[in-house]
Amino acid sequence: MPAKYSLSTKLVSIGAVLLVVALTSICLTLWVTWQLEGGAAAVNEAGRMRMQTWRLASMAQSSESPTVVAELVAQFDQSLELLKTGDASRPLFMPINDKVNQRFLAVQSLWAANRGMWLLETPPDGAQSLAATAQTVEAVDGLVLAIEQQLSKLTAILNLFQFVMMALAIAGAVIMLYTGYLYVINPLGNLQQGLQSIQGGDFSARVEVDTQDEFGQVARGFNGMATELQSLYTGLEAQVQAKTQHIEAQRARLATLYEISAFSASASSIEELSRGFAQRVRTVMQADAVAVRWSDDANQRYLMLASDCLPQDLVESERSMLAGACACGSLRADARTRVIPILSHEASPMRNCARAGYESLVSVPVRLQQRLLGEIDLFFRSTVQLTAEEGDLLDALASHLASGLESLRAAALEREAAVGEERALLARELHDSIAQSLAFLKIQVQLLRSASQKADGQKVRTALDELDTGLRESINDVRELLLHFRTRTNTVDIEAALQETLQKFKHQTGLPTHFQVSGEGLPLPADVQVQVLHVVQEALSNVRKHAQASQVVLEVSKG
Repeated sequence: MPAKYSLSTKLVSIGAVLLVVALTSICLTLWVTWQLEGGAAAVNEAGRMRMQTWRLASMAQSSESPTVVAELVAQFDQSLELLKTGDASRPLFMPINDKVNQRFLAVQSLWAANRGMWLLETPPDGAQSLAATAQTVEAVDGLVLAIEQQLSKLTAILNLFQFVMMALAIAGAVIMLYTGYLYVINPLGNLQQGLQSIQGGDFSARVEVDTQDEFGQVARGFNGMATELQSLYTGLEAQVQAKTQHIEAQRARLATLYEISAFSASASSIEELSRGFAQRVRTVMQADAVAVRWSDDANQRYLMLASDCLPQDLVESERSMLAGACACGSLRADARTRVIPILSHEASPMRNCARAGYESLVSVPVRLQQRLLGEIDLFFRSTVQLTAEEGDLLDALASHLASGLESLRAAALEREAAVGEERALLARELHDSIAQSLAFLKIQVQLLRSASQKADGQKVRTALDELDTGLRESINDVRELLLHFRTRTNTVDIEAALQETLQKFKHQTGLPTHFQVSGEGLPLPADVQVQVLHVVQEALSNVRKHAQASQVVLEVSKG
């Protein structure tokens, strides 16, 4: 078998061939056995036909009744039909052979010629019946002999198949042993010798690879391992030191990222975040100075958010800078972290940096979701070269800075939205309560003025009473509004806020209150709790104004 096939393919192919040969031999043996069983049953049935023939002759001599003779004739007919059609359930059938077919046709034709003689009302004489019987028996004997000869051939074939199966078993065992030695034992022996050589300190030992199967792959892997071990053994100390330095650098980078991430999450303002970020980045990268610049939405102007160790005159001159005025503010949308040499001639846009003694600038773009937000500038007083790991670290730090600033901006927007929501809520409450009361007071003032002009004392007193009632209602509305805004759902569940609202209502109105809670369930979301609390507060306000109730009961059903 070609060496390019895998070990499993080779073993499966050999096993499949042996299995097919074995199954074929078994099927042929079963077929021959089936033929022998069917032929033996056919011999028995033919012998039964002989006996039936002699019984017919005997009954004809003894003048038996025609009914008994007819039954024997019918039995003979059934035997002929059974031999002709066979019976797979027994099994019973004649072997497939020309000689057997000829003998059976001879018996069938002879019986067709003599059958009518046995059914005559007048039985045949002795000589005639004996002659017919002898002919029939002789024909049946010939059929039996032909079947037995065919069965003898089948028996010889069966014995041959058995010998062939024995030979196949021996050949299969030899093939499997040879295959196991060739494809498994021999490669394992070679690998074992190689392992023993490696264990003995001979790292130059190699295993011959002459196949493409699994053991060939293992041998190639072993050779690669031996080469690596030989290389490690010869320069182990230097490699260990290099690997240790690499791991230490990775650890330092991870620690830096963790520190920056924790600081970004804890910073409370943009100034604090940018200033602390600049200090930490300068320390990590061992730069001489750092500047954090932020751009407007159009990336036309850069504002210096923070700096560290940058000369004050340079900070003042570059606090706000147009894009393109210097190499620091000339980022494009596809810009990457880069090292820019600082030239000292007067025409250079970086002459201020050169006068400050800087020789190299590292520009790191700050992006958030593919949007350019600003840049981080690292100044060095010597020529620097960034490694790929350092570039990746700076990009990750810039990403943390962008995320932190965006989080602060989102928090500010959230606070602004909360203030706006409070203002809108206050406006709705003022409109629903105090504005209506003031409109009522305005109407009463107009009625009072009209009654005064008419000198109607009764209407004047009525208007004054209404004004007094309206003022009390307005005072109560203001007090209730203040109480409502002091009540918040700061707890996990709304029960405490509802209980506090009822206590304030009781203190304000003097009405007894009852609070009942039943059932169990999960707490409502915070926004739903606020809405429920406002609904309850509005209901209590309506009770105070219009219900004239003697007590208030609040029932909460969880579920």
